[in-house]
Amino acid sequence: MADPAPIIASPCIRICIVDGASGLCVGCLRTLPEIAGWGSFTNAERAEIMDALPARRDRVAPDRLGPP
Repeated sequence: MADPAPIIASPCIRICIVDGASGLCVGCLRTLPEIAGWGSFTNAERAEIMDALPARRDRVAPDRLGPP
């Protein structure tokens, strides 16, 4: 039997501030529902969110963002 795929880790960088204009965390760029549900998401759901994160940087004012 093959080893299960490793669980995709959270992108949290411990800069937990939600940008009111975009609704995204300025540290990890996830929404509050994504943050709250991370532990119960499948790897496919987590991968989908991870793939979307880079494009979300443009939705938050640059002076509010955490490190890239």
